[in-house]
Amino acid sequence: MKKVPVEKAIGMMLCHDITRITPGEFKGRAFKKGHIIQKEDIEKLLELGKEQIYVWEPKTGEIHEDEAALRIAQAVSGENINYDEPKEGKSTLKSTERGLLKINSNLLYRINSIKDISIASLPQNFIVERGQKLAGVRIIPLTTKEENLTQLEDLCQKKGKVFEIKKYKKLKAALITTGNEIYKKRIQDKFGPVMRKKLEFFKAQYLGQTFCPDDIEEIKKEILHYKQQGADLIILTGGMSVDPDDLTPGAIRESGAKVVTYGVPVQPGNMFMMAYLGDTVLLGVPGCAMYYRTTVLDVVLPRIFIGEVLNKEDFIKMGEGGFCLNCEVCRYPQCFFCR
Repeated sequence: MKKVPVEKAIGMMLCHDITRITPGEFKGRAFKKGHIIQKEDIEKLLELGKEQIYVWEPKTGEIHEDEAALRIAQAVSGENINYDEPKEGKSTLKSTERGLLKINSNLLYRINSIKDISIASLPQNFIVERGQKLAGVRIIPLTTKEENLTQLEDLCQKKGKVFEIKKYKKLKAALITTGNEIYKKRIQDKFGPVMRKKLEFFKAQYLGQTFCPDDIEEIKKEILHYKQQGADLIILTGGMSVDPDDLTPGAIRESGAKVVTYGVPVQPGNMFMMAYLGDTVLLGVPGCAMYYRTTVLDVVLPRIFIGEVLNKEDFIKMGEGGFCLNCEVCRYPQCFFCR
């Protein structure tokens, strides 16, 4: 690659895309890499502020930005991810499936520490649809040394891929709604419709909803009933506060389940509970889930539906970013809630 005055570049090969920006109207490629510069191009290039132009002059051990972008994309892309041809020196990674974006954060940090390498991505545990853009990869200058790309590729070969999309599993799910006021039909159940809508998003196999009085043994019996029916996930609503007559946490414990957490550093959803009864996930969902569109439940469900097993530390980490602003128009997951 060498730099020459634009007037002297006629007949030479452009070694990078040249971008044109019209504020508020257009941003895109005006000249493509590999274009042979013509006399009529000179005035257009000058209008774009290009008095000096870079033309391609290959050197041993020097890799052009387009080849570099493709090599980076190939090295970091894992399961259910593809990538496009470079445009303006950048290749974009995209999801081929609905699911959850998982990132090897330590590896991404190490790769972005390599000279000239730049990878910008969506955050960890981002909920994605098929075709979703995930990351843009490139080098910062127009060329880089072969050794920089080799270092990146060696890291990925040893440590694995940086990005992958975990597809949602087809889980069997059931609802247990507790509380004498609902069981005795003094008030109408509001939890069920909300929970079913969330389960429909993941295309869960719905086993049904049972209403229980404020009785630990009755709640426990229904937990074990759905467990016997093969439930992968049982959501329990109602009776999740610290009031003495709120018995759902006690029933979850009495079922023999191993409690991961009761209480989380996330708002809304502080009184959330999670436990494992064998391979079955039990979730105690506080009343805020009826009122707020987004709570800790929406953060946890995608991870359950990809088959991830959560531990106490996972919930402790949610404290940073775990304060929802309750925006008038909810933009989750395109916000920093629980990131």
